[in-house]
Amino acid sequence: MSDLVKIYDSTLRDGSQAEGISFSVEDKLMIARRLDDIGIHYIEGGWPNPTNPKDLEFFTRVLEEPFQNARVAAFGSTRRANNPPEDDAILGTLLKAGTEVITIFGKSWTLHVTDTLRIALQENLDLIQDSVAWLKSNGREVVYDAEHFFDGYKADPEYALDTLLSAQEGGADILVLCDTNGGTMPSEVQTILSEVTPKLTVPLGIHTHNDAGMGVANTIVAVELGAVQVQGTINGYGERCGNANLCSVIPNLELKLNKQSLGPDKLKKLMELSRFVSEVANLSHDHRQPYVGESAFAHKGGVHIDAMIKQPASYEHIDARAVGNQSRFLLSEQSGGATIVAKLDKVLPGLDKRHPTVQKLLQKIKQLEHEGYVFEAAEASFEILARRVLGTIRDPFRLIGFRTINRKTPRDTEVEAIVKIQIDDQVYHTVGEGDGPVNALDHALRLALESVYPSLQEVRLEDYKVRVLSSQDGTAAKVRVLIESSDDQRVWNTVGVSENVIEASWIALVDSLSYKLLLDGIITQESPEGVETSLV
Repeated sequence: MSDLVKIYDSTLRDGSQAEGISFSVEDKLMIARRLDDIGIHYIEGGWPNPTNPKDLEFFTRVLEEPFQNARVAAFGSTRRANNPPEDDAILGTLLKAGTEVITIFGKSWTLHVTDTLRIALQENLDLIQDSVAWLKSNGREVVYDAEHFFDGYKADPEYALDTLLSAQEGGADILVLCDTNGGTMPSEVQTILSEVTPKLTVPLGIHTHNDAGMGVANTIVAVELGAVQVQGTINGYGERCGNANLCSVIPNLELKLNKQSLGPDKLKKLMELSRFVSEVANLSHDHRQPYVGESAFAHKGGVHIDAMIKQPASYEHIDARAVGNQSRFLLSEQSGGATIVAKLDKVLPGLDKRHPTVQKLLQKIKQLEHEGYVFEAAEASFEILARRVLGTIRDPFRLIGFRTINRKTPRDTEVEAIVKIQIDDQVYHTVGEGDGPVNALDHALRLALESVYPSLQEVRLEDYKVRVLSSQDGTAAKVRVLIESSDDQRVWNTVGVSENVIEASWIALVDSLSYKLLLDGIITQESPEGVETSLV
């Protein structure tokens, strides 16, 4: 059994069929470059159908890319019934795509042959064999995807096996067993592969869907039984419930089965790739994903965190750094002194969890969380708070006052904000306009600050969320505002809470801009020796 398992990525084809995803040609090229960079062996680019100009353009342009690791595959079906392969439009278009690798799918399930294609069972075997043979005669590496193989095998084992033997006879380089409906159980995969593998001479691959939540599990079982190629998508994107998630499959292969796929150096880029594809797909990154989710190595309970500080293996099954992730200690009403010490380590290394400042900060956090703050989702606000307590930060300005004004006309709505602040001895009085009061406040505050702190021009507000905390109070309810900001290199989150949504937004906004200045080392200062700063 080989220790090398090749990764076949279908994000650009199967992944693009997911609800809510529509990749442009530029999107697909960007993702393809990143897939090649991380060491993916095969990139399925799409179906170069004459009715799909986007994919046709992609294949024209992707062949110009200087890939170092990946081979691009064009995807399509076997020939149409009654068409000789040399005259078949589908096979001809696949050849014109110019890729070294062509993947074609054929029917394994008698139901599809008789009810969908409406042809004789033998005719289906013929078109599988001569379609593969024709592509091989034109010098292509041929991946044969046995569509609905597991459902077909359960319905008629002999015929499903015959379809594989037809592809093998045609010269296919690999036979990929597909759980197209995604309803097969791992025990069924195990049984079927154990029966099929001895009857074939061509290596096997696996392509699973996640409709029963078994996509990754079925893939791993197949590899344990000898599959040498796994197909899937980044983040599990795909039609219906998605495909096998390569961000789980790959580390399971490398770290659990001791198989070679990308190698340890490339594996460290996996979380970065996962976030990148989420961004290009314009979807929120799933922070609860195994391995690459932001919460995958996040710890909240005080007992857990105390144990983690002493021995990371106590509550983590792998070293988070192996996949480019990191351990995180969350702050909440469940936190203990060990949590605070761990979070403060980069601010004040070596601080004892029994130190009075730690205990006061812990009480302050619990008080604020009782009021509605959530520091586990706003670690930048926590660091600002902690540094104020420790006296290692100075406020970038002093607020004198602000106000927002909405003017509604029959045709339009005008919003402006007026901000008055003091920086050192200078007072700044600015006015900003925006699409809403928070946007206008942001503009007005930046007008005042950017002349003194020009690096704030790099800050972008990426996300803005408002949650009502006490809905029984109606329009007087307390709200929590979470803001996500970035500066092209880093992403951070801040929080504000108030009965006034504008004030809550102001608190989070000020923390966001202050954190940027903190990252740049502009507002840090030495803590007065021997002085313990008040928490008030």
